[in-house]
Amino acid sequence: MPEPFTIPFSRPYVVGTEQAYIAQTFANRQLAGEGPFTLRCQALLERELPAAKVLLTPSCTHALEMAALLLEIKPGDDVIVPSFTFVSTVNAFVLRGANPVFIDIRPDTLNLDETQLEQHITRRTKAIFPVHYAGVGCEMDAIMGIARQYEIPLVEDNAHGLFGKYRGRELGTFGCLAALSFHETKNLTCGEGGALVLSDPQFTERAEVLREMGTNRSRFFRGLVDKYTWIDVGSNYRLSEILAAFLYAQLEAREQIQRQRQQLWECYYTGLRTWARSCEVQLPHIPLHCEQTYHLFYLVLPSPEHRQYLMAHLRTHGIASTWHYLPLHLSEMGRRFGGRKGECPVTEAVSERLLRLPFYTDLTAEDQQRVIETIESVEW
Repeated sequence: MPEPFTIPFSRPYVVGTEQAYIAQTFANRQLAGEGPFTLRCQALLERELPAAKVLLTPSCTHALEMAALLLEIKPGDDVIVPSFTFVSTVNAFVLRGANPVFIDIRPDTLNLDETQLEQHITRRTKAIFPVHYAGVGCEMDAIMGIARQYEIPLVEDNAHGLFGKYRGRELGTFGCLAALSFHETKNLTCGEGGALVLSDPQFTERAEVLREMGTNRSRFFRGLVDKYTWIDVGSNYRLSEILAAFLYAQLEAREQIQRQRQQLWECYYTGLRTWARSCEVQLPHIPLHCEQTYHLFYLVLPSPEHRQYLMAHLRTHGIASTWHYLPLHLSEMGRRFGGRKGECPVTEAVSERLLRLPFYTDLTAEDQQRVIETIESVEW
């Protein structure tokens, strides 16, 4: 049996200019946040999205925590989140005392089911959090219409969706706030990192204060005050300049990276389409009005047993694969907030049957073909 795993599940991609940019930070003797590379990254993202302001953070989790502070989430507030998401989406608001209200997902895109949204809204609802799963946009027209009707802030968890689009508009620019991720598993990475996207300018000044330990330090460095002091709550939400240098190299190569990932995604889709149809396996669904980011590729198998069998089959051939999110409403913490089985039936069914395939920017054509052929050789 081959040594596991000769084809890993994920691997961060290196452009080639990262080391030179990091060396510049050493030469400049500026390693802490808010250096030249931080400013370049932020300016590029502000221009490309576009957004009123983008602030780099140590992680997507930190960006979500800043969003909770900016929205002044308090104990007893409700926030609506899909159960099928990473725990950071919920934790950032639970930390402020909020109650997560879990909503089910659509069976096609696996995004928040907008048809169920309105029934979850009460007078305690203080925020709605759509998550663009796999970089495919949620149905933002319907979601935004409901959010506007009830005057509830919308915050996008766009960890998967940087440079994806919904009806021609960039994901991460629909809500007043959005969070990005640059974790090593993402299309563009610096190992650990994130960003807060501010589409509503009213949050910009306070966001800078929160990110600078609750001080007006940013205004001081712009010469707007003669000294800086503590004026609000906050924490150190700045990204190291070393990581910003790494990230800038990735952002510069964003179009090349996306092209490579598109080729990989399309190869999986065309290569597995006939097999999937014959085996009643669901492939990713991309609505015509969505431009995805080619973040991951998954299969939804007919049953949990089929998934377990295929995972084992791939493993014996040295190929790594994995599931994705477990339903948050059924987790130990989720049950403390009233989560119960049957509450989100699509989430529960998909979570047991979804399998993610190896997907990373420099996955070779030969290795990918081996994955496809190994899947096609499975005998149920």
